[in-house]
Amino acid sequence: MDMIVLTATEVKKSFGVNEVLRGASLTLQSGRRLGLVGANGCGKSTLLRILAGEDAPDSGAVSIAKGLRVGYLAQHAQIEPGVSVWGVLEKVFAPIFAMEERMRRLEEEMAGAQDNPEALERLSRQYAAQMDAFEEAEGYAWRSSLQGVLCGLGFPREQWEQEARLLSGGEQTRLCLGRMLLQRPDLLILDEPTNHLDLASLQWLEEYLKAYRGAILLVSHDRYFLDAVCTDIAEMLLGRIEQYEGNYTRYQRLRAERFTSRQRAYDQQQKEIARQQAVIDRLKAFNREKSLKRARSREKVLDKMERLERPQEEKQIRFSFDVRRRTGEDVLFIKGLSKGFSGRQLFSDFSLHLRAGERCVLIGPNGVGKTTLLRMLVKEQTPDAGTIQYGANVDIGYYDQQQTGLHAEKTVLDELWDRFPQMDQAQLRTILGCFLFTGDDVFQPVGTLSGGEKGRVALTRLMLEKNNFLLLDEPTNHLDMDSREVLEAALDDFPGAILAVSHDRYFINRIATRIVEMRPDGVSFYLGNYDDYLEKKRREALGAVEREPGVTRTALEKEKKRDRLAKEAEKQKKAQIDALEKEIMALEETAAELQRQAAHAEVYANPERAKQNALELRRVQGELETAYERWTEWSE
Repeated sequence: MDMIVLTATEVKKSFGVNEVLRGASLTLQSGRRLGLVGANGCGKSTLLRILAGEDAPDSGAVSIAKGLRVGYLAQHAQIEPGVSVWGVLEKVFAPIFAMEERMRRLEEEMAGAQDNPEALERLSRQYAAQMDAFEEAEGYAWRSSLQGVLCGLGFPREQWEQEARLLSGGEQTRLCLGRMLLQRPDLLILDEPTNHLDLASLQWLEEYLKAYRGAILLVSHDRYFLDAVCTDIAEMLLGRIEQYEGNYTRYQRLRAERFTSRQRAYDQQQKEIARQQAVIDRLKAFNREKSLKRARSREKVLDKMERLERPQEEKQIRFSFDVRRRTGEDVLFIKGLSKGFSGRQLFSDFSLHLRAGERCVLIGPNGVGKTTLLRMLVKEQTPDAGTIQYGANVDIGYYDQQQTGLHAEKTVLDELWDRFPQMDQAQLRTILGCFLFTGDDVFQPVGTLSGGEKGRVALTRLMLEKNNFLLLDEPTNHLDMDSREVLEAALDDFPGAILAVSHDRYFINRIATRIVEMRPDGVSFYLGNYDDYLEKKRREALGAVEREPGVTRTALEKEKKRDRLAKEAEKQKKAQIDALEKEIMALEETAAELQRQAAHAEVYANPERAKQNALELRRVQGELETAYERWTEWSE
């Protein structure tokens, strides 16, 4: 049985009058990877700081298993001056270097004790023990481990000797993540570890964390990452936490089912309360001794009833995109485009033909010119060579991830009113309410807003412009998960064309009909979404294997057949697990209904009905326990 390594019980935390945590509780077992999700500003980072011992709760308790080594990665990096990139990570291995030095000294002492058998035996035992400790700490592999982390997180060799403090903020955060991974604590607490990582580094980190032996608690807005890495999800809602077993996709399904089940139970109880109250009122209206006695009896039963809380959700933005007019069949022609800065070539001979209704996403490592390409399309940058031509009736809407088009000195309301003067204040305030700007929020200066709030202002403006060709630069950055889901749903229904830059693989998977991979050595085009892209890359890799000498076509076909059979088996297993999960949900609802019936007066006042109810509940609970055991076996 897995050991519980971390427990938080009824943790509360306030900042002034703002109560952030209202009794948050969670548990984490060894070997599990728990993703903490919730709306922006709900207190996730605050909770992580408390769990890591960086901050203290106002009340509640945090318990960490005795002797557990905890590693905490905050969103903002801490790098000491005067140390190279390599040196920052090399310091992690100081204990190994100390062991190595101790072994060198023992070797020297052993060489000088050849004429003293007793001393030589004692030194040999010490040396053997030190050697065992050195090998257990993987002392011989430290250099390859360090190089693997640097390469995996996207640090080229020319940066390894650079002073770490000269790195950008994102690069410093990546370096701190690498240092944390090499320290290998028993419990990793990671706040947004996927920030500033390109797709290759994200995939590397996913594989690293899936193989990690310790427990992991992380906050991330990367839903694809949560799907790939997490074994459990904890949702922070209105200052409290609910835990779900499974990855992000399963959490979404269970969350919706749980909310629907709770809403149904709450509605049923409210109807029962109303019915009982109506009976009590009628009995009191009779104003007879017997009727008043019965009314009091029913009131006691009603008072003892455990009242269910109304299920609550965080407020969500809601909007949709429309267009003023339709484009022609052809939206965009790019031919032979090239761009460089200060002698460094970003890309050359780039060509793209975009048609009406297409959703094209640009991917690739940082620095290959994806954002620069979008800026050239809106004439904020000029190409060194090549042409850009738009089709008929094309109206461009541009979402800039830096929000440079917003005016810091204007209020939220004026930012939109100055752009859409034909609309009155009431109309604009109604629309801003859909983006969670209510009351005096609309009078906040844009410069005081958070990144997510600025993103919502920019989306409001984009929606009102009703353009038929959207250029989106990292549109999901700074948005919480629910807001991302709403944005994706709005883009799903958008009748125009989309060209986007994104590192959000979940977003790409849902939106893209074509992917353009920009690399330093060229450009490749892939039809379909992100999963289709990965599958085609895998096939390309198999094709490369086929061309390697020594690999026969027969061996390759066998490999492909094994891969196909494994996929079919995985698909069949998933179908079985899905069916079992539905069976578990049905049994849970049946057990809950039987428990509710047991609280009804007409049941517990009737011994025979109460007995039948108890027997049925016991049978259902037995089936539920068996179903849980089967689900655990199949899932593992």
